Amino acid sequence: MANNTQKMSYDAGVAKGQAQEKTSNMMDKATNAAQSAKDACLAAGDQMKAQVLGATDSVQKATGMKK
Repeated sequence: MANNTQKMSYDAGVAKGQAQEKTSNMMDKATNAAQSAKDACLAAGDQMKAQVLGATDSVQKATGMKK
């Protein structure tokens, strides 16, 4: 009986370890996806900022506010 209990305990430990590893991998993937999304948003924001500054500069030149 002790052998069966030990095997069940061992199998439960193995299953727990596998579940922890899968969870860790999923968290890493989620973290990477979030970082990629953040980087993409920052890049888009920088691009929009550059476009707005360019448009502002063009308007200022067209209206004679900037020479």
